Amino acid sequence: MKLEEAKRNFVEAWGTLGTNWGINRTMAQIHALLLVSEEPLSTDEIMEILDISRGNTNMNMRALIDWGLAERKIKLGERMEFFIGEKDIWKVAVKIISERRKREIDPLRTTLRDLKLIDDKTEKKEEYQKFIKLLDDIDKLAESTDKVADKMVSADKNWFFNSMMKLIVK
Repeated sequence: MKLEEAKRNFVEAWGTLGTNWGINRTMAQIHALLLVSEEPLSTDEIMEILDISRGNTNMNMRALIDWGLAERKIKLGERMEFFIGEKDIWKVAVKIISERRKREIDPLRTTLRDLKLIDDKTEKKEEYQKFIKLLDDIDKLAESTDKVADKMVSADKNWFFNSMMKLIVK
């Protein structure tokens, strides 16, 4: 396999993986393209390589910038915007975890707190208690997930990998 073919396959694979992280396929493919590109890419170059529309490219580039996975670069003498992707995979993972936490875990925990504000506590006491227990169990799981995410976000990558290796080896 030649390098260019391997890069194309990586872009496709990263696009597929991205959907598992809460990132749409095109956004992940653009990110992958920026990861494997030695030079910053313009919107036109991204459009041509991935065969996507300008609107799709612009919308997904804004999202990548919002997530902290890409940034704009200015080239002297050029009027076009160019983009580069965050190439440190640890930073990529931390940014994705932070965004997913903000978009999923935080709203879930807020909803669970709101759902516990039930007025008819005495009307169906047993049913009420089961419902509250279910909410508490889900909240405990979300809280544990939140703590793990917090540890990963604040951890030094070497500390994290060393800790994981200790868990795996035991």
